[in-house]
Amino acid sequence: MTPVKAVPSPRKIVVFSGSGVSAESGLPTFREAGGLWRQYAWEEVASPQGWQKHPEVVLEFYNERRRLAADAQPNAAHRAIAELERDFDVVVVTQNVDDLHERAGSTRVLHVHGELVFAKGEHSGLRQRIGAAPIRMGQLCPQGSQLRPDIVWFGESIEHYDEAQAHVASAARLLVVGTSLSVFPAASLVHAAPASADKVLIAPELDGAAPQGFEWLRGKATECVPQVVARWLEAGTTSAGT
Repeated sequence: MTPVKAVPSPRKIVVFSGSGVSAESGLPTFREAGGLWRQYAWEEVASPQGWQKHPEVVLEFYNERRRLAADAQPNAAHRAIAELERDFDVVVVTQNVDDLHERAGSTRVLHVHGELVFAKGEHSGLRQRIGAAPIRMGQLCPQGSQLRPDIVWFGESIEHYDEAQAHVASAARLLVVGTSLSVFPAASLVHAAPASADKVLIAPELDGAAPQGFEWLRGKATECVPQVVARWLEAGTTSAGT
């Protein structure tokens, strides 16, 4: 994909979200489970090697995740982020594979790690929307490839990186929420933000220090995101009226 040309814009907001936002809607994270699912390590259920070794286990894992995601509801953080579109040009860049941002009302969402509601052909790469439906062994794409989850597994290249980086580089405001900034290369996107940007990081804890230039709010996404959004909407209204 051709990268978006980065042009600084005072009305541009980029939100970079991680699993902590979805966790507040009841979706478990790998970290919470100690990196295990029914005694399988993440390498067994989220890697090309695991897929080749036992694809049926991988499909079961993602079928369960897809069902849980479909049952989950957007929370106050998702809804507040969507509300920003009332006054700003907003792009959500997310590491999450659920569709809670979209269901909350966000209209421009880049999923750098893939999407549960899509499947793709193992060899063809042909994507198709499946919603909450499970994927079964023997279920093929139109070109005859076994369907697999449309998820970026460990060892695979993330999606939309150049486009996401260009959006971050053109943002006047950057909100980072629900991520410990420990999963690379996606975490490196925050370093593309202009020095002049208003940068806010919301997380109860981090694996290291907050990136330089960020205001770090130590708290839950559902509590802190609405506060930041209200502040930015008020500032946007004030600046529009002057």
